[in-house]
Amino acid sequence: MAASASSDAQLLKTPLHDLHVELGARMVPFAGYSMPVQYPAGLMAEHKHTRDAAGLFDISHMGQLRLVGPDAAAAFETLMPVDVIDLAPGKQRYGLLLNDEGGILDDLMFFNEGRGSIFVIVNGACKVADLAHVQQKIGARCDVQPMPEHALLALQGPQAVAALARLSPGIERFVFMTGGAVQIGGIPAFVTRSGYTGEDGFEISVAGKDAEALARLLLAQPEVKPIGLGARNSLRLEAGLCLYGNDIDTTTTPVEASLNWAIQKVRRAGGAREGGFPGAAKVLAQLAAATAGAAGRTDHDTLKRKRVGLVALERIPVRDGTVLQSFEGQDIGIVTSGLLGPTADRPIAMGYVATAFSEPGTRVQAIVRGKPVAMEVSTLPFVPTRYYRG
Repeated sequence: MAASASSDAQLLKTPLHDLHVELGARMVPFAGYSMPVQYPAGLMAEHKHTRDAAGLFDISHMGQLRLVGPDAAAAFETLMPVDVIDLAPGKQRYGLLLNDEGGILDDLMFFNEGRGSIFVIVNGACKVADLAHVQQKIGARCDVQPMPEHALLALQGPQAVAALARLSPGIERFVFMTGGAVQIGGIPAFVTRSGYTGEDGFEISVAGKDAEALARLLLAQPEVKPIGLGARNSLRLEAGLCLYGNDIDTTTTPVEASLNWAIQKVRRAGGAREGGFPGAAKVLAQLAAATAGAAGRTDHDTLKRKRVGLVALERIPVRDGTVLQSFEGQDIGIVTSGLLGPTADRPIAMGYVATAFSEPGTRVQAIVRGKPVAMEVSTLPFVPTRYYRG
């Protein structure tokens, strides 16, 4: 993950860059930014601290925007296979921008602020393309407002609520995938109870000029330590969550990615607003094939592969890019994310396999440095999630 001096000079910096350096972070290029991969305590300690207490993540490289106007929800719904129109004010939902072939342009979070305003968070590496795509497709129907002046922090872990409530009394009233405008130690912020670790926690949008002061307030709480990208990756993989560019991209559809849960009934075949999104014919056909497969009828021609969890049966980490084979030596898939799970305490991975090999308990083999490593298809997540649902 090293970069030359010339490319380092071209990297963007988040409002917390100087604080990361002060705290001794090892900085690496990520999504065009200089970002902390770990602090002196190291990845394992940071991972464990987030599981046991509360970790503070700088995710200001991600994109933030608002869609504003009476037609914003209906317009945004035309770009995704999810229910935007019926999302109640004060609630958040996971979404997927698709291309005309049903491939995933990006995955995102969107929040209904009420009064015709939708707050959207997209991935850092995709934000320029996403903004252009949204502006081109629905810019005539609503006001697309980028928010480059805002930073984004994530406070994650079982003690996150205690730490944040000390600075923002009443924050504990929010449950998973809800939120709103608050004051944190007198600093205006917009908070949702959500995150990317599988733990309870919050994502906090704040003006860039206030980001360092807010981060210092949070880090002053006894439960909170700074956490880098390394532990963020191991936490999200144990939670079975996709990383855009690894586990999902324009070559994968939501159904292939096993994200069927993100497509509400109202957008499916027979629903009140069936289809009407890019790639709908292909995605709905694959949904039907997945349903047939769940009922014991195979339709591998329509749905040829699926994302699955994988556990190595030997203590050998299996990294992304590793080829997966049947025990007869047939290539059947590829690993997209993999590591030795710190909490799971075993080698875990996600990847795509031919649909015939996608049932939990199925044995496959990964080819690691020319040698086969036995793996078993596993249910996800690898570590139980602990979202607070009230």
